[in-house]
Amino acid sequence: MPLNDQQIQSLGRDALQRAAAGDFASAEEMFARIVEARPNMGQALHLLGQVRLKLGRFAEAREPLERAAQFLPRDVAAQTNLAGCLMQLGRHEQALAALAKAARLKPDDAVISHNTGRTLEALGRAEEAERAYDLALSIDHRLLPALSARAELLAARGEWAGALADLETALVSQPDDPRLRLRRGELMLRQGDWWRGLGDYEARLEMPGERYTPDLPRWQGEPLDGRLLLYPEQTDIESDAALRDTLMLARGVEAVVQCSEILAGWFDGPTVRRGEPLDGFAAAAPLRSLPLLMNWTRDALPPPATLRRRPEPSSRIGWFSASEPPPGLAGRDLVRSPEEIPTCRLVVGDDTWPVHAAASLGIATVILVPPIADWLWGPNLGISPWYASAELLRDDDREGLAARLAGC
Repeated sequence: MPLNDQQIQSLGRDALQRAAAGDFASAEEMFARIVEARPNMGQALHLLGQVRLKLGRFAEAREPLERAAQFLPRDVAAQTNLAGCLMQLGRHEQALAALAKAARLKPDDAVISHNTGRTLEALGRAEEAERAYDLALSIDHRLLPALSARAELLAARGEWAGALADLETALVSQPDDPRLRLRRGELMLRQGDWWRGLGDYEARLEMPGERYTPDLPRWQGEPLDGRLLLYPEQTDIESDAALRDTLMLARGVEAVVQCSEILAGWFDGPTVRRGEPLDGFAAAAPLRSLPLLMNWTRDALPPPATLRRRPEPSSRIGWFSASEPPPGLAGRDLVRSPEEIPTCRLVVGDDTWPVHAAASLGIATVILVPPIADWLWGPNLGISPWYASAELLRDDDREGLAARLAGC
């Protein structure tokens, strides 16, 4: 049954009230009826697209938003909402075009410039993205998303001072924002500044997300009447990250280590499996909080945990990297099983648990780290403060690795 103008106005008011109340599903049905009755009504198309965006139905929002942008060519919001939809759908070139139209209509809008930067970054055009963030911040120097995004770009190319300056500016407006504090902490820690960075790094525990937390009080370094549980934060305790963190960080404190079945046979101290009862435990601490809780410094780290296995040196070399061994090791009988690590005189591999096991045993170890490595390693390559027998090399330094392995 066709709708007359009065019915459309009444339906539109009801739809807006439903949307204002958060009932986007009902509002979407009403706007869809209006669009069906008036298919060229730009404002109705725009509102239909908006509520579909609120419902997360981005593919369905695209068509009415594209039509709204055509019928409302001078409406900035119509262009920016279309751009936001296209960005969600991964259509970044089209989003960039819509943002360019919006920028022509409103050239001094910081949010449009920021979203342009995001889109350019998604297209891999980092230099142009940085210029867009610069423009956004020249308009509004405290625009938090632009400050955070530019900090990420600067940090990615090693401009730590500039990245930290942007984060400090953002934190003036939002001093308790855990994401900003965490990012500042990570940047400081990657430069080796544990004194300032460790406190901020604890902000990760305030953020929602997938993180394992046992049902125990969090230990803050106080004396305990019961046992202390140390645990990896990863939800998958069998993951490479959890295995690696456990071997690297379970040291320097009398505690029971929650670990996977894989590592249970390696640790010489008490362990417990995830899912087992935690009776008798007074508190728990995530492994990555130990540097702060125990006042560790990179120059005075406690020794690694004692392992049950003992070195049984031979002439064998262990290889635990995703990349292929250099030509100098071609034809060698390389150890690739963690169980055989104690028989090696040298182990080479990525930053994974087998190389940490080798280093914990005192076996000469070469750890291949990416250009932006875990902050725990610090800013320098060479001999690691974590293991007396471990040496850090960049994973893309094939010449350096070949030189290190020459004569092996």
